[in-house]
Amino acid sequence: MKIALDVDGVLADVIQSWLNYNNSIRREIQKHEITDWNFWKKFKINRYDFYSELSSCWKNWTSIPPTEENLSSVTKNLSDIGQVDIVTARERSTDSFVKNWLEYHDISYDNYVSVIDGPMKADLDYDVFIDDSPLNALKFLENNKSVILYSQPWNQHLTENNIYRISNLSEVIQKLN
Repeated sequence: MKIALDVDGVLADVIQSWLNYNNSIRREIQKHEITDWNFWKKFKINRYDFYSELSSCWKNWTSIPPTEENLSSVTKNLSDIGQVDIVTARERSTDSFVKNWLEYHDISYDNYVSVIDGPMKADLDYDVFIDDSPLNALKFLENNKSVILYSQPWNQHLTENNIYRISNLSEVIQKLN
């Protein structure tokens, strides 16, 4: 089994790092207020500024918390089920920081695959995609791919029947076994 595992929002809580930065320079935003993927529009933040700031957060990768405890053991268990590849959409300049973060947190994976745009992931050959993006999830379904959606405030509106939702990564082990 080939498993595509996302980083931002599934393994790394980079949005929390971005919120820490944002809240020091703009109106304070809480994570639970980020109720859709394009939330920056709601808060009148320029899209390019947001993505630039998000990429900058990765330069200080040691400050990015994991989304949950025990990710190392969960990813090791996931590797027992099949090939686990980190499949992420990001600015290429952040790849080395993300790899450092993965190593620091002892995340088990076989390959690191970086694409320019999230929905491009759906064109890749994986049996299951574990992601938090509602846009990616819909694209996976459109391409008849299996999707496991990691619950975040920005994807709660998705109610499609073919989406298996999890609140922590260990639920993936139970689902795939």
